[in-house]
Amino acid sequence: MAIAAPGIGSSLDVNSIVTQLLNIERQPITVLDQREAGIQAKITAFGTLQGALSSFQTAAQGLSDASKFLAYNASSGDSTVASVSASSIATAASYALDVTTLAQAQKLVTVGQASANATVGNGTLTFDFGTISGGTFDSVTGKYTGAGFASNGGATKTVTIDSTNNSLQGIRDAINSANIGVAASIVNDGNATSPYRLVLTPTNSGAANSLKISVSGDAALSNLLAQDVSPGGTQNLAQTITAQNATFKVDGVAITKSSNTVSDVIPGVTINLLKPASSTTLTVSRNTQTVQNSVQAFVKAYNDVNKNLTTVSAYNTATQQGAILQGDSSVRNIQNQIRNTLNSTIAGLGGNLTALNQIGVSFLKDGTLSLDSTKLQSAVDNNFTDIASLFAAVGKSSDSLVSFLGSDANTRPGSYAVSITQVATQGKSIGATDVSGGVTISGANNTLNVSIDGVAATLTLDSGTYTATALATQIQSKINGASALSSAGASVSVAVNGATLAINSNRYGTGSLVTVTGGSAQASVFGTGVETSGVDVAGTIGGVAATGVGQTLTGAGDASGLRLNITGGSVGSRGSVNFSQGYAYQLDKLVNNFVGASGVIAARTNGLNKSVTDISNQRDALNLRLTGVEARLRAQFTALDTLVSKFTATGSFLTQQLANLPGFTSK
Repeated sequence: MAIAAPGIGSSLDVNSIVTQLLNIERQPITVLDQREAGIQAKITAFGTLQGALSSFQTAAQGLSDASKFLAYNASSGDSTVASVSASSIATAASYALDVTTLAQAQKLVTVGQASANATVGNGTLTFDFGTISGGTFDSVTGKYTGAGFASNGGATKTVTIDSTNNSLQGIRDAINSANIGVAASIVNDGNATSPYRLVLTPTNSGAANSLKISVSGDAALSNLLAQDVSPGGTQNLAQTITAQNATFKVDGVAITKSSNTVSDVIPGVTINLLKPASSTTLTVSRNTQTVQNSVQAFVKAYNDVNKNLTTVSAYNTATQQGAILQGDSSVRNIQNQIRNTLNSTIAGLGGNLTALNQIGVSFLKDGTLSLDSTKLQSAVDNNFTDIASLFAAVGKSSDSLVSFLGSDANTRPGSYAVSITQVATQGKSIGATDVSGGVTISGANNTLNVSIDGVAATLTLDSGTYTATALATQIQSKINGASALSSAGASVSVAVNGATLAINSNRYGTGSLVTVTGGSAQASVFGTGVETSGVDVAGTIGGVAATGVGQTLTGAGDASGLRLNITGGSVGSRGSVNFSQGYAYQLDKLVNNFVGASGVIAARTNGLNKSVTDISNQRDALNLRLTGVEARLRAQFTALDTLVSKFTATGSFLTQQLANLPGFTSK
């Protein structure tokens, strides 16, 4: 009969013996487990380190913006008269402000309708924006007598009214959804029979943004919305508010603007006019607290990441144990590269500040940064505009018509001479038809085919008799209002050029071209024009030929990636541009080399993960071997049990036989 369990035949604890033998054989696996635990701990530590470095990079990116260090405070002596704000290009000063009138937008109101949902009519509404001049205005009727309307040449806009939107509400919604620069609303004036009135308001205020509305289609739609103050025009809406400009003085200089929000009077300063007043003072001062906060934020960001680097790599004398990444060369390299960057000087500034210690930022013995606020304040007082260059990537030009647009990682700091051999120009076409005596447009000569910057459009001019100036404005409005052109970003300015018209593309460079290709109005208003294509800016940066696209000149060589905007001026030497890469900018790029997909930490983590995979493979192989060892051991002990059992049985048999022998006595 077979033995049912190991050890029965031999009386040995076979299971215990096999388990102990296997434990001896399993010791290499235990070593592998310990190695894997250590590697996993390092992977976790590198993950924590990557998070800390990413946070540091985010802080550096935030401080790479020069405006963080060129902040200004702006205040108004009377906040009910005007509010004011300042940007990084402002200048500390005080300004006297006198406000005479505020800008306001025109409001036009239709006659009352019995229902807001009833059908009015179908057709096309064409909106033009311009200035109403001359004549007299009746505030009771809301209509002009003897006035004129001159388009501002911006763009005419159209809205289609059909069976889906031909009620008063539908017209309102169609105008609003078209986003044409006109806001529409409905008011109920309480009239018993026809209380619903449509109110139209240009979204832009100012005297040059009054409305002219042309209507084609059903008479009912025209009777409701046609509006033209010109002699012979129809005024079916009442003007309840007259468009007007803001008029004010800054330091005694008279200024007129179409908006109450003005940002082009004082460089870097935005004024929001609130009410007329005889006098108040606007004050712009350096925001030194923002500079202090920005530098403090930089110091804190470094100290935070430095603490993390130290924590994962230091030796703890109290516990006499090293951190998980103690002695790791990649951590030392990261820490050293960051410190070396902060200890270096910034090249290419062209100013008085080139190092952090000049603004009170210095290293302590423990490797952290400290900030001397008094020294920083002195730097702010004496070199305010240079502080930004210590942190951000900044380009400063000596020519006001040469401005710094940007750079890339390949741009090397330095001072680069700028020389222009060709200034960018706009494409234009000068007409051949004499329009100085005026032109009459009718249905027989009202279409004009044009191509602007390679985009074609067909214009339909409004019928009427035009002076040369009015004709230029009409054509400009139609071109700029053509959807095919505006959607492509193409626009023009049209002006009288002697006795003819000149159409100029608003785009610069080789892609800028204006062509009048036909139409029934070509002979009447333009003829066969003389076309001149635009050209790109050309020149050198740092003595090396640069690439021009439009008005943008991009450098090569050491200036590779340096982008300058050349807005005019003459050919020849145009001064120089000082370019610097500040500490925050450099650290942003440096940390990216650590935490990026191909960075140091990714490489180390990938290597550690590979080690984990190798250990797993080794463990699997050892476990497979142990399975064989266990099977062999159990087979051997089974054989031993069987053999011992046979010996025992033989012994018992012999004992019995001997006992039966005569004279045998068992002792």
